[in-house]
Amino acid sequence: MSILDKHKAIETNASLLLILSFLVVSIGGLVQIVPLFYLENTIEKVEGMRPYTPLELTGRDIYIREGCSNCHSQMIRPMRDEVERYGHYSLAAESMYDHPFQWGSKRTGPDLARVGDRYSDAWHVDHLKDPQSVVPESIMPKYGFLMNQQLDGKYIGDLMATHRFVGVPYTDEMLENAVADFKAQADPDSNYDGLQERYAKTSVRNFDDRPGVSEMDALVAYLQVLGTMVDFSTFQPVASR
Repeated sequence: MSILDKHKAIETNASLLLILSFLVVSIGGLVQIVPLFYLENTIEKVEGMRPYTPLELTGRDIYIREGCSNCHSQMIRPMRDEVERYGHYSLAAESMYDHPFQWGSKRTGPDLARVGDRYSDAWHVDHLKDPQSVVPESIMPKYGFLMNQQLDGKYIGDLMATHRFVGVPYTDEMLENAVADFKAQADPDSNYDGLQERYAKTSVRNFDDRPGVSEMDALVAYLQVLGTMVDFSTFQPVASR
Protein backbone atom coordinates (compact mmCIF):
# COMPACT_ATOMS: atom_id res chain seq x y z
CA MET A 1 0.00 0.00 0.00
CA SER A 2 1.42 3.38 -1.03
CA ILE A 3 1.53 6.48 1.13
CA LEU A 4 -1.33 7.95 -0.92
CA ASP A 5 -3.46 4.89 -0.25
CA LYS A 6 -2.79 5.20 3.50
CA HIS A 7 -3.66 8.89 3.36
CA LYS A 8 -6.87 8.09 1.49
CA ALA A 9 -7.82 5.56 4.15
CA ILE A 10 -7.55 8.29 6.81
CA GLU A 11 -9.46 10.87 4.76
CA THR A 12 -12.33 8.54 4.01
CA ASN A 13 -12.73 7.38 7.62
CA ALA A 14 -14.29 10.24 9.58
CA SER A 15 -13.75 8.65 12.98
CA LEU A 16 -10.08 7.85 12.32
CA LEU A 17 -9.49 11.38 10.92
CA LEU A 18 -11.09 12.90 14.02
CA ILE A 19 -8.97 10.80 16.39
CA LEU A 20 -5.70 11.50 14.59
CA SER A 21 -6.49 15.24 14.33
CA PHE A 22 -7.18 15.34 18.06
CA LEU A 23 -3.85 13.64 18.78
CA VAL A 24 -1.91 16.05 16.59
CA VAL A 25 -3.56 19.10 18.16
CA SER A 26 -3.06 17.69 21.67
CA ILE A 27 0.64 17.01 21.13
CA GLY A 28 1.18 20.44 19.58
CA GLY A 29 -0.68 22.11 22.43
CA LEU A 30 1.28 20.26 25.10
CA VAL A 31 4.59 21.16 23.45
CA GLN A 32 3.63 24.83 23.66
CA ILE A 33 1.95 24.89 27.05
CA VAL A 34 3.86 22.48 29.32
CA PRO A 35 7.19 24.39 29.27
CA LEU A 36 5.39 27.49 30.59
CA PHE A 37 4.64 25.70 33.88
CA TYR A 38 8.37 25.39 34.52
CA LEU A 39 9.14 29.07 33.92
CA GLU A 40 9.08 31.42 36.89
CA ASN A 41 8.10 34.32 34.66
CA THR A 42 7.51 34.65 30.92
CA ILE A 43 7.91 38.43 30.98
CA GLU A 44 11.32 40.06 30.92
CA LYS A 45 11.73 42.32 33.95
CA VAL A 46 12.40 45.90 32.94
CA GLU A 47 13.83 48.57 35.21
CA GLY A 48 11.39 51.34 36.04
CA MET A 49 8.14 49.40 35.89
CA ARG A 50 5.94 49.79 38.95
CA PRO A 51 2.28 49.30 39.85
CA TYR A 52 -0.07 52.19 39.19
CA THR A 53 -0.60 54.72 41.96
CA PRO A 54 -4.10 54.79 43.52
CA LEU A 55 -5.06 57.82 41.41
CA GLU A 56 -3.64 56.34 38.19
CA LEU A 57 -5.42 53.05 38.86
CA THR A 58 -8.69 54.90 39.33
CA GLY A 59 -8.07 56.77 36.08
CA ARG A 60 -7.45 53.49 34.33
CA ASP A 61 -10.84 52.19 35.51
CA ILE A 62 -12.48 55.35 34.13
CA TYR A 63 -10.61 54.83 30.84
CA ILE A 64 -12.06 51.29 30.66
CA ARG A 65 -15.52 52.39 31.78
CA GLU A 66 -15.77 55.01 29.04
CA GLY A 67 -14.68 52.51 26.38
CA CYS A 68 -11.53 54.38 25.35
CA SER A 69 -9.89 51.14 24.17
CA ASN A 70 -12.61 50.81 21.52
CA CYS A 71 -10.89 53.58 19.55
CA HIS A 72 -7.36 53.75 21.00
CA SER A 73 -4.86 50.90 21.18
CA GLN A 74 -1.98 50.74 23.64
CA MET A 75 0.40 48.54 21.71
CA ILE A 76 3.06 49.77 19.30
CA ARG A 77 4.14 47.00 16.92
CA PRO A 78 7.85 46.59 16.08
CA MET A 79 7.41 47.91 12.53
CA ARG A 80 9.15 50.95 11.11
CA ASP A 81 6.05 53.03 10.41
CA GLU A 82 4.67 52.41 13.91
CA VAL A 83 7.94 53.09 15.71
CA GLU A 84 8.57 56.30 13.76
CA ARG A 85 5.09 57.60 14.49
CA TYR A 86 4.52 56.50 18.09
CA GLY A 87 7.92 55.70 19.58
CA HIS A 88 9.67 52.57 20.85
CA TYR A 89 7.71 49.36 20.33
CA SER A 90 5.71 48.15 23.31
CA LEU A 91 7.27 45.75 25.79
CA ALA A 92 5.40 42.91 27.48
CA ALA A 93 6.58 44.28 30.82
CA GLU A 94 4.66 47.50 30.22
CA SER A 95 1.39 45.57 30.50
CA MET A 96 2.44 43.22 33.30
CA TYR A 97 0.30 45.04 35.89
CA ASP A 98 -2.70 45.58 33.58
CA HIS A 99 -5.77 43.48 34.36
CA PRO A 100 -7.06 43.41 31.70
CA PHE A 101 -4.43 44.75 29.28
CA GLN A 102 -5.45 47.59 26.97
CA TRP A 103 -3.67 46.56 23.77
CA GLY A 104 -6.77 47.12 21.67
CA SER A 105 -7.45 46.01 18.11
CA LYS A 106 -8.76 49.20 16.50
CA ARG A 107 -7.35 52.69 15.94
CA THR A 108 -10.03 55.21 15.23
CA GLY A 109 -7.73 57.52 17.18
CA PRO A 110 -3.95 57.24 17.66
CA ASP A 111 -2.17 54.68 19.79
CA LEU A 112 -1.73 55.92 23.39
CA ALA A 113 1.09 53.69 24.60
CA ARG A 114 3.53 56.65 24.62
CA VAL A 115 1.12 59.54 25.22
CA GLY A 116 2.45 60.27 28.72
CA ASP A 117 4.21 63.66 29.02
CA ARG A 118 3.73 64.40 25.31
CA TYR A 119 1.08 67.00 26.03
CA SER A 120 0.37 69.27 28.98
CA ASP A 121 -2.35 68.54 31.52
CA ALA A 122 -4.28 71.53 30.16
CA TRP A 123 -4.16 70.04 26.64
CA HIS A 124 -5.58 66.74 27.91
CA VAL A 125 -8.33 68.52 29.85
CA ASP A 126 -9.27 70.62 26.80
CA HIS A 127 -9.15 67.55 24.56
CA LEU A 128 -11.39 65.54 26.87
CA LYS A 129 -13.83 68.44 27.39
CA ASP A 130 -14.08 69.32 23.70
CA PRO A 131 -11.95 67.12 21.41
CA GLN A 132 -12.74 69.18 18.31
CA SER A 133 -11.27 72.32 19.92
CA VAL A 134 -7.77 70.86 19.63
CA VAL A 135 -8.25 68.27 16.86
CA PRO A 136 -10.93 69.67 14.49
CA GLU A 137 -11.33 66.43 12.53
CA SER A 138 -11.83 64.33 15.70
CA ILE A 139 -15.02 62.27 16.06
CA MET A 140 -14.34 61.63 19.75
CA PRO A 141 -17.28 62.43 22.09
CA LYS A 142 -17.00 65.06 24.82
CA TYR A 143 -16.06 64.04 28.36
CA GLY A 144 -16.38 67.39 30.14
CA PHE A 145 -18.70 65.81 32.72
CA LEU A 146 -15.66 64.11 34.26
CA MET A 147 -14.67 67.45 35.84
CA ASN A 148 -17.91 67.50 37.84
CA GLN A 149 -17.59 63.97 39.19
CA GLN A 150 -15.78 64.25 42.52
CA LEU A 151 -13.94 61.28 44.05
CA ASP A 152 -13.08 60.49 47.66
CA GLY A 153 -11.07 57.33 47.12
CA LYS A 154 -13.10 55.50 49.74
CA TYR A 155 -12.81 52.10 48.06
CA ILE A 156 -9.44 52.46 46.35
CA GLY A 157 -7.81 50.19 48.93
CA ASP A 158 -10.26 47.42 48.04
CA LEU A 159 -9.53 47.88 44.34
CA MET A 160 -5.78 47.65 44.98
CA ALA A 161 -6.26 44.56 47.16
CA THR A 162 -8.14 42.92 44.29
CA HIS A 163 -5.28 43.68 41.90
CA ARG A 164 -2.81 42.28 44.44
CA PHE A 165 -4.86 39.07 44.51
CA VAL A 166 -4.15 38.57 40.78
CA GLY A 167 -0.43 39.31 41.09
CA VAL A 168 0.16 43.07 41.19
CA PRO A 169 2.84 43.62 43.88
CA TYR A 170 1.03 46.13 46.08
CA THR A 171 2.55 45.99 49.56
CA ASP A 172 0.73 46.23 52.89
CA GLU A 173 2.14 49.75 53.24
CA MET A 174 0.69 50.73 49.87
CA LEU A 175 -2.73 49.42 50.87
CA GLU A 176 -2.62 51.13 54.26
CA ASN A 177 -1.84 54.49 52.63
CA ALA A 178 -4.11 54.04 49.62
CA VAL A 179 -6.60 56.83 50.38
CA ALA A 180 -3.90 59.28 51.52
CA ASP A 181 -1.81 58.60 48.41
CA PHE A 182 -4.91 58.92 46.23
CA LYS A 183 -5.59 62.44 47.51
CA ALA A 184 -1.94 63.50 47.72
CA GLN A 185 -1.14 62.96 44.04
CA ALA A 186 -3.68 65.58 42.96
CA ASP A 187 -2.66 68.08 45.66
CA PRO A 188 0.82 69.64 45.29
CA ASP A 189 0.34 71.34 48.68
CA SER A 190 0.00 68.02 50.50
CA ASN A 191 2.66 65.89 52.15
CA TYR A 192 3.40 63.57 49.23
CA ASP A 193 6.90 62.36 50.17
CA GLY A 194 5.57 58.94 51.17
CA LEU A 195 3.71 58.64 47.89
CA GLN A 196 6.85 59.24 45.85
CA GLU A 197 8.83 56.80 47.99
CA ARG A 198 6.28 54.07 47.37
CA TYR A 199 5.82 54.83 43.65
CA ALA A 200 8.87 55.93 41.67
CA LYS A 201 8.58 58.69 39.06
CA THR A 202 5.20 59.85 40.31
CA SER A 203 3.92 63.23 39.14
CA VAL A 204 2.12 65.27 41.81
CA ARG A 205 -0.04 68.18 40.64
CA ASN A 206 -3.58 69.42 40.28
CA PHE A 207 -4.25 67.82 36.91
CA ASP A 208 -7.50 69.63 36.09
CA ASP A 209 -6.58 72.85 37.92
CA ARG A 210 -9.73 72.72 40.05
CA PRO A 211 -10.27 72.04 43.79
CA GLY A 212 -10.75 68.47 44.96
CA VAL A 213 -10.09 65.21 43.15
CA SER A 214 -12.26 64.67 40.10
CA GLU A 215 -12.59 61.88 37.58
CA MET A 216 -10.80 64.23 35.18
CA ASP A 217 -7.82 64.37 37.56
CA ALA A 218 -7.69 60.59 37.68
CA LEU A 219 -8.00 60.04 33.93
CA VAL A 220 -5.35 62.65 33.07
CA ALA A 221 -3.01 61.19 35.73
CA TYR A 222 -3.40 57.80 34.05
CA LEU A 223 -2.82 59.15 30.54
CA GLN A 224 0.25 61.08 31.68
CA VAL A 225 1.96 57.97 33.05
CA LEU A 226 1.51 55.85 29.91
CA GLY A 227 4.88 55.01 28.39
CA THR A 228 6.90 56.99 30.94
CA MET A 229 8.03 54.31 33.37
CA VAL A 230 10.76 52.78 31.17
CA ASP A 231 13.75 54.91 30.17
CA PHE A 232 14.13 53.95 26.52
CA SER A 233 17.27 56.05 26.15
CA THR A 234 19.11 53.38 28.16
CA PHE A 235 16.91 50.32 27.60
CA GLN A 236 18.42 47.35 25.76
CA PRO A 237 16.62 44.09 25.03
CA VAL A 238 18.07 40.95 26.63
CA ALA A 239 19.15 39.59 23.24
CA SER A 240 21.39 42.61 22.58
CA ARG A 241 23.01 42.88 26.01
